[in-house]
Amino acid sequence: MASIRHKKDAVLDATRDCVLAVGVRRTTLTDVARRAGVSRMTIYRRWPDVRTLVGDLMTREWATVVAAVAPPEDGSPVRAQAVEALVAGVAALRAHPLFHKIMEVDPEVLLPYILERRGTSQDAMLRAIEATLRAGHRDGSVRAGDPARQARSLLLVLQSFAMSGHIMTGDGPALSAAAFDEELRQILERYLAP
Repeated sequence: MASIRHKKDAVLDATRDCVLAVGVRRTTLTDVARRAGVSRMTIYRRWPDVRTLVGDLMTREWATVVAAVAPPEDGSPVRAQAVEALVAGVAALRAHPLFHKIMEVDPEVLLPYILERRGTSQDAMLRAIEATLRAGHRDGSVRAGDPARQARSLLLVLQSFAMSGHIMTGDGPALSAAAFDEELRQILERYLAP
């Protein structure tokens, strides 16, 4: 099992390196196999094409971002922790090298996850947000409501700040990324307040 996981990580690491070097469109399974030190057939057994491979890579990378900013479970009111974690998650995603490269060179890779269907990463984010909201409902720091609907509404807002935030920033501190992070913080705080 560890050997299989090691090979999968090696292939995903190689995919990340290829995408960072040349973008998704110019990455080939042959290039990935060469970088990973495996045969093309090893890759084809698990991933039929580059898009599927990149989808698994994005899932792994975004899950790491989400895990890194999960609010601590220390008994303090959930809302304040959740707001800070969500703002930090958006900032971390925007700064993530893979996300940045895809947005810069191959933004169409993300379109299906905005316009057509949710991806594995989005479903994982929804589960994490919903669990946090339920905890906030229990401690009274988050307004009552359907946690699934609230989580989906929050994810819509977060996605817009992550994916479109860069086109709204401008010169000066009033239009900086940090200023928009503060606006997001205010939006989330007011949305979640009881």
